Amino acid sequence: MPKPFKTVLVANRGEIAVRVIRACRELGIRAVAVYSAPDEWSRHVAMADEAHLLGPAAPRESYLNAARILEVAKKAKADAIHPGYGFLSENADFAKACEQAGIAFVGPRSETIRLAGHKVVARQVMAKEGIPTVPGTLGPVSPDDDLRAEAKRIGFPLLIKAAAGGGGKGIRVVTRLEDLAKSLREASSEARSAFGEGTVFLEKYLQRPRHIEVQILGDSKGRQVHLGERECSIQRRHQKLIEESPSTFVDDALRARLGEAALRVAKVVGYVNAGTVEFLVDPDRNFYFLEVNTRLQVEHPVTEMVTGLDLVKLQITIAQGEALPFAQGDIRARGHAIECRICAEDPFGGFIPSTGQIVGLVEPSGPGIRLDTGVTVGDRVEMHYDSLIAKLIAWGETRKEATARLLRALREYTIVGVQTTIPFHLQALEQPAFVFGDLHTRFVEEHFSADGKKRAHEVEAAVLACALEYARRKSEAPRANGNGASAPPWLSAALREGRRER
Repeated sequence: MPKPFKTVLVANRGEIAVRVIRACRELGIRAVAVYSAPDEWSRHVAMADEAHLLGPAAPRESYLNAARILEVAKKAKADAIHPGYGFLSENADFAKACEQAGIAFVGPRSETIRLAGHKVVARQVMAKEGIPTVPGTLGPVSPDDDLRAEAKRIGFPLLIKAAAGGGGKGIRVVTRLEDLAKSLREASSEARSAFGEGTVFLEKYLQRPRHIEVQILGDSKGRQVHLGERECSIQRRHQKLIEESPSTFVDDALRARLGEAALRVAKVVGYVNAGTVEFLVDPDRNFYFLEVNTRLQVEHPVTEMVTGLDLVKLQITIAQGEALPFAQGDIRARGHAIECRICAEDPFGGFIPSTGQIVGLVEPSGPGIRLDTGVTVGDRVEMHYDSLIAKLIAWGETRKEATARLLRALREYTIVGVQTTIPFHLQALEQPAFVFGDLHTRFVEEHFSADGKKRAHEVEAAVLACALEYARRKSEAPRANGNGASAPPWLSAALREGRRER
């Protein structure tokens, strides 16, 4: 019998750290948090059974400091480390260091990450196996290479893409040969900063495909299954904003082909634990292997909502050595789920990050609604980390019901102190193209209009200003309104006006 974990260290922050800690709670496992200096009072630290400071804000000195995280894990007597996503989650060297230290890595084996998680290596393997890949270079490239012949062969526009990591980091679209070397240097530098590796490669830029991925699970006994697809086509800067399951475009025949291809990939690399095989799909339903994400995905909740499975708990039990408790034929999807990523960004200013302190928060709830978040009132959104602060997920018997619930929840959701992508989501979900499921990776450029919501944006900015002024007055004169006093009439009126505009 596998020996259950007693203590798991969560090597991450924000909503995913909270998500993993909750799974540990349900499994009766102690959860150890780590944090950077500015995260000392964050939600995941407060929830954990034990917490340790890693270092200053900079990721290289905190959440990317593998040696320090292993030191804390040993001190806390952790049986396992769950890396979440981002940071060290797809770092084969870190996974190997965990294995050598006798600490389970909650994810695939280090050799699998090295093989499948590295996009250049994965492309080479899949091409050898006959799985269609996006045209591009099979090996890495550098700014010092003479790439004129390769660029001509691939054709413009082309994509420079980081070989490690994900989340839209280390990616550049190039339309002219004269911009190639400069863009290569920028992409490589960004990738090195985000993932510790600056390797990049070239890929043909497909301008209006769908981005569709398949969730896979594998155990150490050799069983591998897929949990259906997720549609992830609505993106900005190559980073997903809205995800849903199932896809409106995938029929039964394509679903079977995608599932079969994903399982072929899983078998080729000997996949154990949770992962995702990503594809680009053209209007004729031809698909191309894109990459393997050797970790939990940000959008995993939509799969959980339609399958009823807890992917994080399954990750942990698989890492303990347990077998998957079901076979492919046992998996049944029900209904429809849609997720909106709530990011601290200004959608009316080109999605630039927004920093500051959260001074007001009203969280949505109700039938079919799930909110995964790591922030609360008083938290500061810092420039050092990803802008994602929450994920809002809605489930319904139909896509129409899920959309209606999500719109209702978005209108309930109020975050004061930073700009967020909530206004974008409200506009996107009401677009006829979204309603009819006409999605592709240029959806945002073609269907989102900052001008169309200008007045609403101005009202929202005024509401934020009013709320911040109210918070300032309360902090300077806490007795003026008494304990628990209601907001003054001018703020209540502004909030009502803001809700009407939204």
